[in-house]
Amino acid sequence: MTQTTEPTVITEALTVIDRSLAQLAARELVSSTEMSDLLLDLRLLLMASDPGPVDEPVGEGAPA
Repeated sequence: MTQTTEPTVITEALTVIDRSLAQLAARELVSSTEMSDLLLDLRLLLMASDPGPVDEPVGEGAPA
């Protein structure tokens, strides 16, 4: 499996963001599931550039 270079991953993430913003801009409401899916897609793209260990996510109940 070849590893994607960091600039390519960033470009892909920006493409996903731009495409999603264009789709969401015409809508008044966006479900939390759609936003979660978008954020997970971006996270997976960005994780592809960093093969190191992943820290625990900061969220409810997690120490900041």
